[in-house]
Amino acid sequence: MKVRVNKLGSVVYNLHLPEVVDVNDRCQAKMGNVVVVQALEEKRVYDHVELVTGRMARVSRDDVLAGALGARQALRGFVGKVPDSLAVGDTLHVLNLGAVIGICTSENKDYGHPLRVRLLGMAVRSGKILNIADNAVPEAKKLTRTAPLVMVSGSCMNSGKTVAACEIAAKLTQRGYKVAAAKLSGVACLRDVLNMEDHGAVEGLSFLDCGYPSTAGMTDLVPLAKGILNRLNRSKPDVIVVEMGDGIIGGYGVSSLFHDKELMDATAAHVLCANDLVAAWGAQLHMEQNGQSIDVMAGPATDNDVGRNYVEQELGLTAANARVDPERLADAVEKCLEGTKQKEKRPQPGSNKTTDRRRKAR
Repeated sequence: MKVRVNKLGSVVYNLHLPEVVDVNDRCQAKMGNVVVVQALEEKRVYDHVELVTGRMARVSRDDVLAGALGARQALRGFVGKVPDSLAVGDTLHVLNLGAVIGICTSENKDYGHPLRVRLLGMAVRSGKILNIADNAVPEAKKLTRTAPLVMVSGSCMNSGKTVAACEIAAKLTQRGYKVAAAKLSGVACLRDVLNMEDHGAVEGLSFLDCGYPSTAGMTDLVPLAKGILNRLNRSKPDVIVVEMGDGIIGGYGVSSLFHDKELMDATAAHVLCANDLVAAWGAQLHMEQNGQSIDVMAGPATDNDVGRNYVEQELGLTAANARVDPERLADAVEKCLEGTKQKEKRPQPGSNKTTDRRRKAR
C-alpha cells in the first residue's frame, strides 16, 4: 500500500524518500530498516523530530513518521533497542530527535516516556525493504593518506563537544585552513555536522552516512571511521575536525578509536571537553592508563578561572574554553598542527619513517 508521510526523520535522509512511500506488512526487525509509524500521542517535552532538511518539527497525534530501527544508550536520555520481532500494529518508541525507532528499556525523569508510535509497516522500494545502509559510504580497513585530525571528545554527552568543534572549525577557516568535519559516534542526528558546516567546514559526514542509525552497543568503530575519513580526504582538506559523540567511557564505542594506531598517528590534537573538575581529572587519568594523552582541556570545567587554573596548574594541560575564548582554543590547536608539520619533516635517527605524530602519555 502507499502511505503519505507527514515527517521524514533525518535518520533516513540519505535515501531521498518521497512524501508518499510504498509500505508492506512483511516486517523485519533489523537495525537500519526503515519503518513507517503513526504517533499515538502528543508530548510537551521531547515532542520534536529533526527532518531530513535539518529543520525541527513538532509531532502531533496521528502524524505519520518515517524513521529507522536502532538502539540508544544515552546517559542523559532514553535507553532502547531494536525489538526482537515486529508486526503491524506494534507499539514502538521514538528514541531520539532523528527518529531512531525502537523499544525503550529505560526512561529519563526529565523527559518522561518517549513518544509512542504504532507500526504501520516497512518502507519498501521495488518490493525490497529499505535500509539506511543502502548506498552508504563504505567502511575501510586502512586509512588512506589523510589530513591531520583534530579529535574532540568528552567526559559525557552535553559536555560542550559540538561547541568546541564548531569554534575550532570556524577559527581555523578564518586563518586560511580548508576544514572538513566528521562525527564518528552517537545516535543519528544531522544538526551537529550541519553546525560544523555552518561554521566553515567545507564538507561533513557522520556514522549515519555509513548506514548506522547509532553506534550504541558497537565495540569497534574503526572501520566506519576510516571509511568516513577516506571519503572526506577526497576533497583534500588541510585538517579534519572529528567530534566523538557521548563520552570516552560509555556505550557508543568511542574507546575503540583511541586504540587504533593508524588513527592516533593521524591525530595532531586531542581536545577533551569535561563537565567539571572531577571529570577533567578522571579523563586525564583514564587516557593515561590507556596510553593516550590530552592536548587541550575545554568544556564547562574551563568556564572560569577556577577550572582553568586547576586544569593548568594541577593537571598540567592547556585550558581553553570554546565559549569564553575561542581564539585561545584555536591557538592551542594550531600549535599542535604546526608541531605535527615539524615532526613530519624530521625523520627519527636510524629510521626512514617520520616521527610519530602523537607521544603516548606515560
